[in-house]
Amino acid sequence: MEELNLFEYAQKQLDTCAEILDLDPGVHAILRVPMRELHISIPVKMDDGTTKVFQGFRVQYNDARGPTKGGIRFHPEENVNTVRALSAWMTWKCSLLNLPLGGAKGGVICNPKEMSERELETLCRGYAYRVSSIVGPDKDVPAPDVYTTPQMMAWMMDEYSKTVGSHKFGVITGKPLSVGGSAGRGDATARGGMITIREAAKELGIDLRKATFAVQGFGNAGSFAAHLAVSMFGSKVVAITDSRGGIYNADGLDTEAVSEHKAKTGSVIDFPGSTPISNENILELDVDVLVPAALENVITEKNAAKIKAKIIAELANGPTAPDADDILHNNGVHVIPDFLCNAGGVTVSYFEMVQNFYMYYWEEEEVHKRLDKKMTPAYHSVLETSKTYNINMRVAAYVVAIERVVESMSDRGWV
Repeated sequence: MEELNLFEYAQKQLDTCAEILDLDPGVHAILRVPMRELHISIPVKMDDGTTKVFQGFRVQYNDARGPTKGGIRFHPEENVNTVRALSAWMTWKCSLLNLPLGGAKGGVICNPKEMSERELETLCRGYAYRVSSIVGPDKDVPAPDVYTTPQMMAWMMDEYSKTVGSHKFGVITGKPLSVGGSAGRGDATARGGMITIREAAKELGIDLRKATFAVQGFGNAGSFAAHLAVSMFGSKVVAITDSRGGIYNADGLDTEAVSEHKAKTGSVIDFPGSTPISNENILELDVDVLVPAALENVITEKNAAKIKAKIIAELANGPTAPDADDILHNNGVHVIPDFLCNAGGVTVSYFEMVQNFYMYYWEEEEVHKRLDKKMTPAYHSVLETSKTYNINMRVAAYVVAIERVVESMSDRGWV
């Protein structure tokens, strides 16, 4: 089976937008490839006395609008094409939210679940040291992503600060509050997604107090999404899955109790009062809102026609294959595309950068208000563009984001 190449997906989405915008071929060519890539090798002395060499990447896609921004993933199946795709999506995401930032992404091929804390700290510090020449508060600001944590960001910040010889809390975001982190960062991705769902529900005439949700993926974003659907809207979460399986209850699930169950058992499966459901079947449930918050490429041309949800809110990166978008659009499914829906994380990371720069920190309520002021107009800019061009929401998001990047490139004299 041919390996899924997310970067080809990202390029295909860009190509569709370039045709709509009638982009100059030279401009299109610039936007199709990363501006800069760094491949690194990181030796780590393991606890058993052996030395293991880990491969890592940092991809800076486009910095026309400002310093690049993007997470660092630690994953055993990480590859540079995934990192390239995510760096492209970060470029469009920052532009779409009208942040003065470009897009980047980083990754290390490793399995952090099999490493001790000391080994992980050594790996984090090694990564920070080896990318130090191309990152910085006014160059490129990383953040946590898959299998990376605030503690790991603190180690990287500390190593970078040692390397350059001064305190540089702003070199990285997603840090603990004690070293320059931002209040409101924990649930920012999910909260931003909820704001876009709220606006979509208004557009579609859906009463969220009576709405049903299904959440595929019960990690950080998915678990917060489930809790916020209840606390913000009074909605009913009827189905939840994780990597081991899922649970369903038509009368609604107690999301807090599900979290406690997963903390004790390692999975949502076998939650009392629920029936089993698979990660495949949850996608086809008759619910108002489907939240894919786990893996890439779960909605494809094979199952898109079976989707019954009125709204798909893509908290995961790349959950919908390009060939599925038109099917969903033609069937009247309102898709809130990933780099709009999950942009709350990078938006609050940007807020963390701002707070680091002027060394004054906001209360959580202030962060929530500012996030709403960014997410709401971003959603409506995409919605209006979708209507203007009669295109689906994903392509519309690309149109808005790419127009802004191209304008910055033009004003800087790049093209």
